[in-house]
Amino acid sequence: MTTFPKHIALSSLLMSWCVIRCMGAEPMGVEPRAVGKIERHDAALDALVDVNAPVEIIAEGFVWSEGPVWWAADKSLLFSDIPRNAIFKWNERDGLEEFLNPAGYTGEVPRGGELGSNGLVIDDKDQLVMCQHGDRRIARLEAPLAAGKKPEAKFTNIADRWEGKRFNSPNDLVRHSSGAIYFTDPMYGLLKGGDPKTAEIDFMGVYRCGPDGKVTLATRAMTKPNGLAFSPDEKILYVGQSDSTAPLWRAFDVQADGSLANERIFFDATELAKKGLKGSPDGFKVDKDGHLFATGPGGVLVISKDGKHLGTISTDDLVANCAWGDDGSTLYITTNSRLARVKTKTRGAGF
Repeated sequence: MTTFPKHIALSSLLMSWCVIRCMGAEPMGVEPRAVGKIERHDAALDALVDVNAPVEIIAEGFVWSEGPVWWAADKSLLFSDIPRNAIFKWNERDGLEEFLNPAGYTGEVPRGGELGSNGLVIDDKDQLVMCQHGDRRIARLEAPLAAGKKPEAKFTNIADRWEGKRFNSPNDLVRHSSGAIYFTDPMYGLLKGGDPKTAEIDFMGVYRCGPDGKVTLATRAMTKPNGLAFSPDEKILYVGQSDSTAPLWRAFDVQADGSLANERIFFDATELAKKGLKGSPDGFKVDKDGHLFATGPGGVLVISKDGKHLGTISTDDLVANCAWGDDGSTLYITTNSRLARVKTKTRGAGF
């Protein structure tokens, strides 16, 4: 789940804030309208999504939307707008509303850049757990989520350091059934546009925070780790790498003690990037049968569990992340300044 892609960080961020400040643009729900298309590269795609299914925009006006998660109890989607330092909520019943602010930076000294929350998960106690760029940590809301109510911006720290050093800017996270949290820690949310000189850790790692709160380095094999997700049986952890020189996803076997082994390249998107398609490996989810729906060059790539590119769901824009919701067959997509959705034939893992 990057955040704001590095190569567009300055120009797009300045442009977005100019729109907000100068033209009065604000996030809002909109009547669904079709955009983009679905491209089939293999006949196996037909069992997962209808190529004629409409890709619809349902909200817009964000600066950079990210980190979607489905909140079943409220029948709502929660997602981050990183530069706004806010989490928004959308559902069919009430449309769009700001749900939480501040969401990722709670300091008193004003700062810009990618300061908000990014990846979100809801744990088994109905508490919202998030990656906080500005506070450089994994945190949870103190109170459990309550349907129909906005929470107070009070957080409990889960993990903010490894070997005494502050994290760079935790980006995306996934929760294992054991209660362990795995998360990526690139530098996109650091001050001065992700300046490495402001980091305390000189690499971008993937970490595991165990149920006992102990933080361990899971791997530093990725140059710029981003989105991550488990296979449905939790035996494999997939991690995306948002590196323009090596845009790919790696797979790791999850050992009984939670450590990772047998690192290998799962899918390499270099050839797609060479075609000039927008985007790089970012957030993604896995369906009930182990297919990856992974944001990357050109849109949401549908990749088989054997690493074959079956097709692409395009929004005609950069995409950052996705998550299934409703009955598990609606894929919500955070796509630059907008929120989109598409109906799938498959369902997300866990539905």
